[in-house]
Amino acid sequence: MGMKVRGLDVGTMNLAGAVQDDKGNIKIKLLRHCFLDVDVNPFTKKMLLQQKVQYVEMGKKVYVLGESAFELANIMNKVIRRPMKDGVMSPDEADAAPIFGLLVEAVIGKAEVPNTPCYYSVPACPVDADFNIVYHSGIIAGALKNLGYLGKEMNEGHAIVFSEMADQDFTGIGCSFGGGMVNVCVSYKTIPAVMFSTSRAGDWIDKNVAQVLGINQTRAAALKEKGVNIKNPKNREQEAIVIYYRNLISYTIANIKAKFESAESVPQFPDPVDIVCSGGTSLIGGFTEVFEEELKKVEFPIPINKVRLAEEPLNATAKGCLLAALNDVEIDQEAQQEPDEPKAASKKSSK
Repeated sequence: MGMKVRGLDVGTMNLAGAVQDDKGNIKIKLLRHCFLDVDVNPFTKKMLLQQKVQYVEMGKKVYVLGESAFELANIMNKVIRRPMKDGVMSPDEADAAPIFGLLVEAVIGKAEVPNTPCYYSVPACPVDADFNIVYHSGIIAGALKNLGYLGKEMNEGHAIVFSEMADQDFTGIGCSFGGGMVNVCVSYKTIPAVMFSTSRAGDWIDKNVAQVLGINQTRAAALKEKGVNIKNPKNREQEAIVIYYRNLISYTIANIKAKFESAESVPQFPDPVDIVCSGGTSLIGGFTEVFEEELKKVEFPIPINKVRLAEEPLNATAKGCLLAALNDVEIDQEAQQEPDEPKAASKKSSK
């Protein structure tokens, strides 16, 4: 099938790679975007090998990768290390770039054909933090180049629209609730009209829950993922999670509203549109119900049809990046074929 383009979701909490197989099905590989360094000794290495734990040796350290790192950190009561912080590559994490390259290889492999396109997700400029994505995007593009890919960035919220809104003519609001950021894209017939991010997301919830409960952040994240329903908290820990979830959702809605009201060129939507939510932070029970409750509390500037979850919330960004890549390759191929036709016609007419 020739060149197989890729889609890559570069999230703070998870990495996801997408590829289309020979039958046209989209295959996604997901990996926790984290690592943990442990001291090298024969016993540790033997244990890691026995448990089939994914790890890599660099210098005098062994780095455990992905889900295994998260589980090990919980057992050892250590805090996992992450290549990304607040939605972008962490400039404070010295080992981030080489580890990131290994994690990316684990989800998309090496390119079979040199310069195979790989569309990767990047956040929009945040409304409540001061940074740009140049360094972040450069690290990702560099890691992809080392694996033989030609990287092309794609806005994360826009990827959600591509993935989830084909039936709505790619018109609506895509929201990606990640670990480091929430990314929002308002799209009209595939064209992004408003794109922004906020720096309040899953990590912000974990940090605040950890603070009020007196536990570390990794433990707070594990607590959140244990099956909480934010419509029906069962204890003090879950109450804390609910408080910060509601705050996060209402904060996101307020920012979408403010962006609509301040943007100069927002399209007029003739019909009510959907809001599609994706990302690991949206996986908690009761998320869309609480979103709809909070939405009713404000005068939203456009009519909303319904709030729904992406079909596969953890995979939607990677899928959207892949669909955009496939679409662009198709357009390029058509463009390359077209110029030949007029030439052929002109030859005939000159005879």
